[in-house]
Amino acid sequence: MNRVSGIFAPLSTPFDGSFDVDWQAFRENVEHYGQTDLAGLVVLGSNGEFALLEEDEKVRLIGESRSRLPSDKLVIAGTGRESLRETLTLTRRCAEAGADAALVLTPSYYKTDMDEKALERFYLDVADQSPLPVILYNMPRNTGVNITAPLCCRLSSHPNIVGIKDSSANIVQITEILAGCDKDFSVIAGSGSFLLATLILGGHGGTMAVANVVPQLCTRLYDAFLSGDIEQARKLQFDIMEINAAVTSRFGIGGMKAAMDMVGYCGGVPRPPILPATEEVKGQIAAIFGRLGIKTS
Repeated sequence: MNRVSGIFAPLSTPFDGSFDVDWQAFRENVEHYGQTDLAGLVVLGSNGEFALLEEDEKVRLIGESRSRLPSDKLVIAGTGRESLRETLTLTRRCAEAGADAALVLTPSYYKTDMDEKALERFYLDVADQSPLPVILYNMPRNTGVNITAPLCCRLSSHPNIVGIKDSSANIVQITEILAGCDKDFSVIAGSGSFLLATLILGGHGGTMAVANVVPQLCTRLYDAFLSGDIEQARKLQFDIMEINAAVTSRFGIGGMKAAMDMVGYCGGVPRPPILPATEEVKGQIAAIFGRLGIKTS
């Protein structure tokens, strides 16, 4: 496949009042995102509540996404599981459903056993057997496991490992990855908070929760950077920062879904045990949108 680059939304999964997947709302969201300048969607990521989904739901979400997204936009499937066998099973099923690449999170339950040697063996085995190109997924805030720069650089030499989504917010580590990895290896920022910094250092795009809410704001930043308008890119980065914090570390999945509802997408309710946003939180998010001149419904 060509280099993975551009802005991706890590797609939310809307649930209805019975906490079942709201398939119609999901389809509508995919179709709306398909009309934006996003390079594609990451389905079954952290913001999609992938840990709370059944396997058949996961596979169907991939199929629904691929059938409703323009063919020139990528569908990246989050297929990381705790075991190698389960990871490969889900990766193969998602490939059959139409995914273009697999985003593979580090195993983490037995985190004391997940040293560099174990992680390297895991990713090499996945890459050797995966029918899809593999993108490493580093999310130490959730997993407690970190893909170090030396490990990432070694893995980047595998022909079926094509990139990394790094959500560590460790800009020194991201710099080391960019400096040491194969030249065709894609480095994708895992948060809107350090998108511009990653791009300036030589990164290739971003996959971040805030793109679920204001995708065009994110793609405008990316386009401004590519065109050399760094001052405009800086301004947009500052605008994105407050929204990004609100829909991630401050208010979590419930806040992100409430923000989506406010701007015309369907966030829906989270699946328990995650709680929905309170009215107070919704008011704070609406105030942020108001300060930035973002229209709400």
